[in-house]
Amino acid sequence: MTKSQIGVYGLGTMGSALALNMAQNGFQVAVTNRSPNWMTPFIKEAGELADQIQPFDNLEDFVKNLKTPRVILFMIPSEKPMDMMIDLVTPMLQAGDTIIDGGNANFHDTRRRSAKMAKNDLHFVGMGVSGGESGARNGPSIMVGGTDHSWTQLKPVLQAISAKFKGDACVDHIGPDGAGHFVKTVHNGIEYADMQAIAEIYALLRDVDSWPAGKIGKLFSDWNDGPLQSYLVEISGQVLQAVDPETGKPMVDMILDKAGQKGTGRWTIIEALKLGQSANAIEAAVGARGWSSEKQTREVAQDMLKPASFETDLPGADDLESALMAARILGHAQGFRLLQAASDEYDWNLNMPRIAEIWRAGCIIRSSLLDDLADAFRSDLPQNELILAPAIRTRLDASIGALRRVVMAAVSNGIAVPVLSASLAWFDSIRTARGSTNLIQAQRDFFGEHGFRRIDKSGDHHGPWNG
Repeated sequence: MTKSQIGVYGLGTMGSALALNMAQNGFQVAVTNRSPNWMTPFIKEAGELADQIQPFDNLEDFVKNLKTPRVILFMIPSEKPMDMMIDLVTPMLQAGDTIIDGGNANFHDTRRRSAKMAKNDLHFVGMGVSGGESGARNGPSIMVGGTDHSWTQLKPVLQAISAKFKGDACVDHIGPDGAGHFVKTVHNGIEYADMQAIAEIYALLRDVDSWPAGKIGKLFSDWNDGPLQSYLVEISGQVLQAVDPETGKPMVDMILDKAGQKGTGRWTIIEALKLGQSANAIEAAVGARGWSSEKQTREVAQDMLKPASFETDLPGADDLESALMAARILGHAQGFRLLQAASDEYDWNLNMPRIAEIWRAGCIIRSSLLDDLADAFRSDLPQNELILAPAIRTRLDASIGALRRVVMAAVSNGIAVPVLSASLAWFDSIRTARGSTNLIQAQRDFFGEHGFRRIDKSGDHHGPWNG
């Protein structure tokens, strides 16, 4: 039996899709699963690709039939199951072998596992994969964290199976240990903010101007042909125009307004706080999903808490389009600031324009904006700030007024727009040369004698309030 070039353990939705993608691109793939019963239906699903796939009923045979140095992709839950698998498979491996965690893992766990395996001259890769089932099958965006040795092993396979943007493979070696998983985490944080901002524009049109779902969906579809072109705007237009076959009503109107989340959004804001970064648009999006789960409380509160709104008119479609663009730019900028802070903290040397390029196809946040951001990163960046790049400043100059008008209208009508308003507050914070924290420093000195810096003298000082 010819030994396989790569092994895939875990034939769930993503694992099976990636294995089929590899086989379709000409690689010999070994597969196995915790439950062998999954093997027969998977091989049947593979069809003509079955000749490229070698199924094994147990882990030991699976490992033995891989070319050395071995490469094994694990598509299993990234918490305790991954640690248990490392302990189980390590005695079967040889120096130079690589195992990959392709799930959404906490990058701290990835760093710990990388260090543990390195003691045995083994390599651990934390690999972020974005694009869902369709992306995994037809070409995802892939963010690889690990050693140069591992990247040399993986590069031919991953470049072949990844999404392509004008011929450029949307995959790269991001950096060592947990860098790949961290970049994927921030990708998901930006995704949260992007989705919530789109939902807020939908809510304003629905609740202030009483637009039906289909009309809003048509507007989004029209926007997708312009500067807002993105996967999320595209699918929003499609789902808003879909009709429920059971009732004949808009499908979206039949869906309970309680959103799920799997944790990567929370991880993003937790790490932002640890690194002293403001990611308030992402935090607002995570908070909005949290509020969505409290449906009963919201239903009771609706009749008890009056909005005292002024019911001003909602700006027109052009302003709504520009407001969404401004919020998207600012949300992405927050994510990239967080990536830079982590790069500095963990000595990863992240390549920001390359990360933007990897996200241009295959992933959930793919959009034409990312091409512009990649170009901006390669231009003159005052203070190394993305939003101070000339092209980005020009886009914000053209759209920030609309964001301000839309937020004002939302507040006047009592409509919550947490991401739109947080994005605007972040913009106004970064452009305010003289803030108000001088008062906070005075307060801290008053009650805790923490001291403060003066504008006219060096060193630490105290105020006259404590005698």
